Amino acid sequence: MIQEDIFKKIIAHCKEYGFIFPSSEIYDGLGAVYDYGQNGAELKNNIRRYWWDSMVRLNENIVGIDSAIFMHPRIWEASGHVSAFNDPLIDNRDSKKRYRADQLIEEHLEKIEDKIQKEVEKARQKFGEAFDEQKFRTTHPRVLENQKKYDDTKKRYITALEKENLKDLHQIILDTGIVCPVSGSKNWTDVRKFNLMFSTQLGSVSDDANTIYLRPETAQGIFVNFLNVQKTGRMKIPFGIAQAGKAFRNEIVARQFILRMREFEQMGMQFFIKPGTETEWYNYWKEKRMRWHKALGMGDHKYRYHDHDKLAHYANAACDIEFEFPIGFKEVEGIHSRTNFDLGNHEKFSGKKIQYFDQDTNESYTPYVIETSIGLDRMFFTIISNSYTEEKVDWEGSAKEERVVLKIPPALAPVQLAVLPLTRKDGLPAKAREIMDRMKFDFNCQYEEKDSIGKRYRRQDAIGTPFCITIDHQTLEDDTVTIRYRDTLKQDRAAVEKLPEIMGDKVSLQKLLKSL
Repeated sequence: MIQEDIFKKIIAHCKEYGFIFPSSEIYDGLGAVYDYGQNGAELKNNIRRYWWDSMVRLNENIVGIDSAIFMHPRIWEASGHVSAFNDPLIDNRDSKKRYRADQLIEEHLEKIEDKIQKEVEKARQKFGEAFDEQKFRTTHPRVLENQKKYDDTKKRYITALEKENLKDLHQIILDTGIVCPVSGSKNWTDVRKFNLMFSTQLGSVSDDANTIYLRPETAQGIFVNFLNVQKTGRMKIPFGIAQAGKAFRNEIVARQFILRMREFEQMGMQFFIKPGTETEWYNYWKEKRMRWHKALGMGDHKYRYHDHDKLAHYANAACDIEFEFPIGFKEVEGIHSRTNFDLGNHEKFSGKKIQYFDQDTNESYTPYVIETSIGLDRMFFTIISNSYTEEKVDWEGSAKEERVVLKIPPALAPVQLAVLPLTRKDGLPAKAREIMDRMKFDFNCQYEEKDSIGKRYRRQDAIGTPFCITIDHQTLEDDTVTIRYRDTLKQDRAAVEKLPEIMGDKVSLQKLLKSL
């Protein structure tokens, strides 16, 4: 199946089964803004808990805070967002569509890479075990031609980004023949900058109000509270401050569902270190964060690092952890070595001394920072898109039928356990309710008795419930139930009194955390 079709099916599935709804839908929606439904909210909470516990509970030198969304406007001047938080935008005059110039060029580079890879794979199939990929890449005419196009374009692109030369970005688009995906034309406007921050007024009377901004990132709330946390928590470097919360960016080119939204949630941690140790800690957090992702068991081969071609104004090193979505590799988390830019600038702009006194060396200094920042919404879609499965199964010995199932990691599933009486009579619902009342304190359970047991199984598969407990007539005789496994369709018989122990092991977040 074409990957783009899978992407559309996943979006439709999210709406149909209560994961994500278009915001304000009865008023025809609001672009790039979404609401999380009943199952989506549960999954989102579980992801956030997995991140928070892995950061704050498992690390004695990391604590968490929750800073305000509204912040003093001078903070965004100090951070560089007022002057530097811009996207290079370009319009196509024929389609009237707006694009980010950098994304158009990066997509063009990816297409060249795909052409090269197709030539390599074709040769690999032709020559089999005798195939020498390195030799082929350095001798084949078409590969060499495309590699030169790629290298030349990328060199120009990186130079233009570093110099913030909008004219050069525009010229690259013209020279490479990039066309509008909608109109197919090359009738482009000039490239111009657009600041991504939302502004609003703070005050009761408009004439007296001050312009402030909705925060475009959560990191600054940590930086301005550095001394508060360090002193009240008696923290010694190295230590970290974590925060999960909403951020807002006025994305003009918002697309690809919840991968790029105007209102989103970040889970970030700023790790404060001694200057000169940033390389060591940068590599440490790169490896540690990749291990966190891979622990979910979604396929190690689906992750990769991507080093930044252009560094942000505050960084001396940066990379992304990317995941292979149905539409290709996309960023999920960023790891940045932010130097002492933020604390140094806040000291300068506020006039307050923001330094750390190291008792071991008897010196004061402005700490350097390693940042890990993950998009909760992107992580949500990582799990949904990887879990979405269409497969043919044998339903109770009948002909194979297709089912849609979300194979969400059990510890993160929105519903961990479904309690299902086989029928709505003979006292089975009462027994099922008794089991439900026993289990609901430890697990997120769902009770369901409408329709046939097969239809109920299918509905639970569609929302990712890993285990179903079926109460039948035998349950009334010997107090045992059937446990049905989502992924394998296997069924086991177990005693009711053993259910907390059995389920606790299978859906344990604690077990997942211990694997890190």
